[in-house]
Amino acid sequence: MPFYRAKENDLDFADGVDFAPDDVPRAVVALGGYMVTKSMELAMHKHRKAELILTLRGVVRCEADQGVWIVPPRCAVWIPDNVSHSVIMAGNVEVYVLYVETGAVPALPRHCCTLSISPLLERLLLHVTEMPVLYDIDGADGRIATVLLDQLSLAPVEKLNFPMPADAKLRKIAAAMMTDPSDRATIEEWAQRMTVAPRTLTRTLKRETGMSFGRWRQQLHILLALQWLDQGASVQTVALDLGYEGASAFVTMFRKTLGKPPARYLADRRIAS
Repeated sequence: MPFYRAKENDLDFADGVDFAPDDVPRAVVALGGYMVTKSMELAMHKHRKAELILTLRGVVRCEADQGVWIVPPRCAVWIPDNVSHSVIMAGNVEVYVLYVETGAVPALPRHCCTLSISPLLERLLLHVTEMPVLYDIDGADGRIATVLLDQLSLAPVEKLNFPMPADAKLRKIAAAMMTDPSDRATIEEWAQRMTVAPRTLTRTLKRETGMSFGRWRQQLHILLALQWLDQGASVQTVALDLGYEGASAFVTMFRKTLGKPPARYLADRRIAS
């Protein structure tokens, strides 16, 4: 499915002109599909419309609203209107983006968050990517769009994100941990690397994220683990890639954080969906 459609009744996209979802006079507009890419980055930008990013395959990372969103399975990132954000895609990805007119779903959060996406909502979103951009509001496509918005308003909010501090030194630490999540350096070791007092780092991190350093890093590990496990990686491989000595220590951390071991957690999410 191509990102840009030019079927009958669609917008007239001239060669070399970027698709502008804010200009589409409809409650929803969706695009997406499968892409083969080594790495692709969309720099900080914002839209007049709200945006939902659903990843079905590959690695997609979004930074917005002082947080990094690494989308776990059966979830999507919700970005309200006029919120600046960047998107990084790595590897072969299948990603779908839904733009929602401001005020079309008043019940949705006014802050960035992760929404749990039901199979019905996923199918509706994929269907909308096949509809004409200028779909008939009073026809079958218009009714599909209405049902999609109804389902979107019911999507539960998941507490799955990695808070991104504003402090420059902490942001460097965050970037380093995302690049090499197996690095098990302590807050004291990071303080030495950043030439700053450990107490200063600890206080700043707590003030800006509400988390201790250990809990902050653990949140990143949980998000990465959910993504890797859903893509077929073994628990042992994930544990080693996150710097744990073995699967047992990783499973213990996972169970304490999410209440269930990895296999049960993912299975229950699939059943719930």
